[in-house]
Amino acid sequence: MRTLLKLSTLIDTLTERLGSLNILLVLLTIAIGAFNPISRYVGSYLGVKLTSNAFLELQWYLYSMIFFLGFAYVLKHGINVRVDFLYTNWSPKAKAWVDLIGTVFFLIPFCLLGLYVTWNPVLISWGRLPDGTFGNWELSPDPEGLPRAPIKSFILVSFSLLLLQAISQAIKYSAIILGDRAVVQAVVSSIETDVATGATLQ
Repeated sequence: MRTLLKLSTLIDTLTERLGSLNILLVLLTIAIGAFNPISRYVGSYLGVKLTSNAFLELQWYLYSMIFFLGFAYVLKHGINVRVDFLYTNWSPKAKAWVDLIGTVFFLIPFCLLGLYVTWNPVLISWGRLPDGTFGNWELSPDPEGLPRAPIKSFILVSFSLLLLQAISQAIKYSAIILGDRAVVQAVVSSIETDVATGATLQ
């Protein structure tokens, strides 16, 4: 279990760093979102073109990346919206059993299924042909738009990160069930911190 918990810690560290990266993506999305209307207004006033579809598409590319990179972070901190009448008052071990069953039998298979059904569409977007060779990658249908393949690849990245975090959570749930007091205390402290900062929604 100690080895598995070290693996869980490595996955959690990756998730936290990506969560920090999302802060920068949010700020960048806001900056580009502000630039687009300002540049159109200034450009029309000066009679020059200062913006393009590339900036418009970059804005929703970044917006999508925030979600794609944020799913694992949300899972780690349990900040998804929960509607329950019983779970809140259960003991840590009872909660761990429910979460472990849900993770192993629903979340992990969902991630694997997501990777399976999106693998080929993403490769096709990169230009993979029926004979296995690669041609031109998928481009935006709009003038001056961005290529579609890179952002579609984040679907695979998202499912992979969510799968890793699901494995990490399953390890921690198992440790709680087995009576690892250090893990129980860490989970309780994490929940208390999230509640104190207003991050947990139940």
